[in-house]
Amino acid sequence: MWIRIKSYRIQIVLVLLSAFLLTLAFPKADQGWLAWIALVPLFLALRGTEVKDGFFLGFGFGMVHYLGLVYWTALTMHQYGNLPVSQAVVILILLAGYLALFPGAFGALLAWLRPKPHVLIIVAPALWVGLEMVRAHLFSGFPWELLGYSQYHALRIVQAADLFGVYGLSAMIVFSNAVLSLAALGWLEQAWQAVLPSRRTIIAAGIVFAGLMTALVGYGGLRLRTIGRMADTADHAKVAVVQGNIDQAQKWDPRFQVLTTVKYRNLSLQPSVKGAGLVIWPETATPFYFMDDEVLSKMVIEGIKTAGTHFIIGSPSYAAGKDGLIYHNSAYLVSPAGQSAGKYDKVHLVPFGEYVPLKPWMPFIGKLVAQVGDFKPGHAGSTLAWKTHRVGMLICYEAIFPELARAMVRSGAHLLVNITNDAWFGRTSAAYQHMSMAVFRAVENRRWLARAANTGISGFVDPCGRIVAPTALFQTKTVTEQVSLLEASTGYTRWGDWPLGLLAFGILSIFIVHRRFYN
Repeated sequence: MWIRIKSYRIQIVLVLLSAFLLTLAFPKADQGWLAWIALVPLFLALRGTEVKDGFFLGFGFGMVHYLGLVYWTALTMHQYGNLPVSQAVVILILLAGYLALFPGAFGALLAWLRPKPHVLIIVAPALWVGLEMVRAHLFSGFPWELLGYSQYHALRIVQAADLFGVYGLSAMIVFSNAVLSLAALGWLEQAWQAVLPSRRTIIAAGIVFAGLMTALVGYGGLRLRTIGRMADTADHAKVAVVQGNIDQAQKWDPRFQVLTTVKYRNLSLQPSVKGAGLVIWPETATPFYFMDDEVLSKMVIEGIKTAGTHFIIGSPSYAAGKDGLIYHNSAYLVSPAGQSAGKYDKVHLVPFGEYVPLKPWMPFIGKLVAQVGDFKPGHAGSTLAWKTHRVGMLICYEAIFPELARAMVRSGAHLLVNITNDAWFGRTSAAYQHMSMAVFRAVENRRWLARAANTGISGFVDPCGRIVAPTALFQTKTVTEQVSLLEASTGYTRWGDWPLGLLAFGILSIFIVHRRFYN
């Protein structure tokens, strides 16, 4: 009995250590290298477990990790949703609990499949990636900081995202952790699922991993040079992003609407913006219905005419529908003459932020943003025609959904633009996390990405994933950059996550069938 209790204690310590290390791999800590070893304690804790124990160990790992990763949810709910601290904390715990179900399923399925050591290095990456893909789509999806995103600063490593997306890096990281876990078990002379990893298995796995890493880094170096040459010969344009730094508590207050409008107009007329072919304002930069409010819209349009260039302006909008008014979270493209040249309506809305899911059954639940009615989604893949080029818009957390950016590039987008209002996050790590995921959209599709955020982080990401001229949080600033407008299509743009997804689920299907019928 004492031995069993002691074993549980060791497993709990290993799980906590794994969760702590993985959380440090993401912003703000930004220790991405830790992701390559962070899951080793979790694997060691899972060896020899039954299905129920595997689930609870994985769930405990996920609970601790996600509480540390999305802790800012409670702050947002309390400060801007006006929820009492106790209720905000409960929502955070529920969100972390939901996300923890996926590593819980990882632990349970590994325990049920009972893969032998040489099979573990194949099954574990496929299982992890399969569960990430399910999380990215289930209940509208929440692919926030998937494992591969921890590498956004590793320039050579992220280049492979133009083939396999972020999930490819997730698979590689899990493979690394599985190989290291087998090496640790071999050194400690401990078994994995009652089988002691042989020296031959460990050496072979290490050689495969070294070969894959060499190929990954080599491909990264090759693509950095190739994309650099392509950018030099492509069309170029000068683009400016404006960070107005408007206090969220004042943003929708009618008393501050004029001041907000004047501030954005003045920032857009600064000398640093002169010559820009496109000026970008953040999400809902106009806290009124642009092209509808006569006085405030006129102020904006006069500023645009003075600047004499194209603008992208985030604003709520509405249109008549058969059941009444339809509201959208929109981005207007405005010509130098002050006329609307196109409008993009946000496609992937934020639950409880922009609409209430199952509202007829939950009328007691409101939205964080109560100034307008429930938003309705627009059409995926629609782009804005800017001069002879096309712009793909990503509003707010649409930047964390790779299929949206991919659809726009497939529709001809030469430039990706992410407008957002991360003031909700305060000075927490959320704004940094949000920016880290946007990096992958540029690399996957080999497009420049311009990012305008109300309170930051604004700036640019080049087609190789370099973050260019990032602003500080809560800084009033304009940033101007010369961007290249590439046209080439990547493997990821053409095929998306389908090849890797089919491979992962194919591998899992084979081993599930084998476990079910032949064990």
